[in-house]
Amino acid sequence: MKSKSIKTAFTLMLMSSMLIAGCGGNNNAADSTATNAPTNSGNNAEASAPADEAMDTSPVTFTFFGADASPNWNKMQDDVGKAITEKTGVTIDAEFDVGSGGGDQKIAMMAASGDVPDIIFAKGSLSTLVDAGLIIDMTELIDKYAPNLKKVYGENMNRLKYSQDDQSIYQIPTNMGVNQQSFDATGGFEIQHRVLKELGYPEVKTLADYEKVLKDYVALHPETDGQPTIPLSLNADDWKIMITVTNPAFITTGAPDDGEYYVDPETYEAKLHYKRPEEKEYFRWLNGMYAQGLLDKDTFVQKDDQYKAKVASGRVLGLISQEWEYSDGENALKAAGKDEYTYAHFPVTLSDEYKDHSFQPTGIDGYGIAITTAAKDPERIIKWLDWMSSDEGQVLRTWGIEGKHYTVNAEGKREVLPEIRDGLANDTANTQKETGIGQYLIFGARYGDGVKDSTDNYYTTNFPDQIVASYSDAEKESLKAYNATTWKDLFPKEDEFPVKETGALYNLPVPTDGQYQVIFKKTQDIIRKRIPEAILSKPADFDKVYDAFLVELDKAGAEDMEKEFTELVKKRVALWTGKDL
Repeated sequence: MKSKSIKTAFTLMLMSSMLIAGCGGNNNAADSTATNAPTNSGNNAEASAPADEAMDTSPVTFTFFGADASPNWNKMQDDVGKAITEKTGVTIDAEFDVGSGGGDQKIAMMAASGDVPDIIFAKGSLSTLVDAGLIIDMTELIDKYAPNLKKVYGENMNRLKYSQDDQSIYQIPTNMGVNQQSFDATGGFEIQHRVLKELGYPEVKTLADYEKVLKDYVALHPETDGQPTIPLSLNADDWKIMITVTNPAFITTGAPDDGEYYVDPETYEAKLHYKRPEEKEYFRWLNGMYAQGLLDKDTFVQKDDQYKAKVASGRVLGLISQEWEYSDGENALKAAGKDEYTYAHFPVTLSDEYKDHSFQPTGIDGYGIAITTAAKDPERIIKWLDWMSSDEGQVLRTWGIEGKHYTVNAEGKREVLPEIRDGLANDTANTQKETGIGQYLIFGARYGDGVKDSTDNYYTTNFPDQIVASYSDAEKESLKAYNATTWKDLFPKEDEFPVKETGALYNLPVPTDGQYQVIFKKTQDIIRKRIPEAILSKPADFDKVYDAFLVELDKAGAEDMEKEFTELVKKRVALWTGKDL
């Protein structure tokens, strides 16, 4: 559940603070790559508003709910927010999920009461609102008033349709960049730079390699700054158990991120990914780590803030996560001048026979913005979202304001001002609150990394020169030791994989009522209870506990749920590709 991700400064500038990880989220380091899309230019279609209709810029406020936390939201009183209001007249009265539930509880209450905001970023709970009749079909609005949206999505408009049975456009995917070419990796298996340096930058490719690094270092340094050194800590608080505990099971065993399922790429048959025998071996490895005292004993009882505090203390040698998930703790280390305590990223697998699929392209598919039935002026909202999707709107959202946040050099190239780059890298929260850079990315379509505009500049700031400029000296030293320029150099690349016909299946709409949800809830409860139990069991009991877990899943109805999900996958492929399945 991706999993969709900053080298602290620029990942945040890229990925909105309203991160996507949630219910299936994008655990991959890569965003999506559009099928049949241009490789390096975003200017393949006309995108100007109708000539006879000037944009309404009179003051208006739209209410909004975001299903992720956004701790750096400054009520549009930051530089970018003020510029958006000045240019469009629009102010967003925003509320964000304050817990760690990905908005599920709040959205369920909205569906039951019918009390919804004008605009919503619902993540995996969109179907709940659609089934409640609270989301409008944007197809006609986009066709009439959104040339920029149509330009950005291009030939992929078909992928915006909800399902084969209901081909409405209920949301526009905005948590990913179109034609994305990722230049860096911000996930995988993490190890502190100080650890790598002292051990002579050892090879880190398999679980055995990773384990040896942590074991060797903690033997040399059982304490860090007077506290016990923690070789490996994971965050199992609520849905984040998927990000750091369960998703790595398929990542290390050569499968892509399809949420809670593994889907056969040839037959489209789906099953809970825990049923794959190779994943059992991954959890056996975690069981061994715990038995050796290498896995934090508090992993399954600590809360999110306790985990981040441990990261911030500098005593956690290794993580298995995504940078957005632990960045608060890492940013504290940077602010304290402890760059050597921050983390390198490695594509670690169960053995050499597997390949990390973090960068397998999914095509256009993802969480996004929806307009609800409560909106009194959907036309004004779609026109605003369209302006935000224009070249002007995209540059403002990703680069900020010319002269204040970036300059244009004599060759016509945009360059982030050093103080802004450093602020976003080392004082992210305060800099984001002041500048607004990266805070508005979900409010409109956008091109991804590697796409250039008509001025031959990248739409985003996340390209090689800027990424390298954002690295600390400790990172640069580690990268040099591994003959790499960015962390992505260590990972399998997009062109090693086909674009997934199924898209990002953690985002596939599923039934919100009936037997599917009942079974899904039962299986999730079992998973969140039995996976920790298996990891914490005595090694001699691991097989018994894990095998009983798989039997329990099927007794709860998993096979019926898998069959229903398989049919949904086949319908999606038929809708998107025209295949007769």
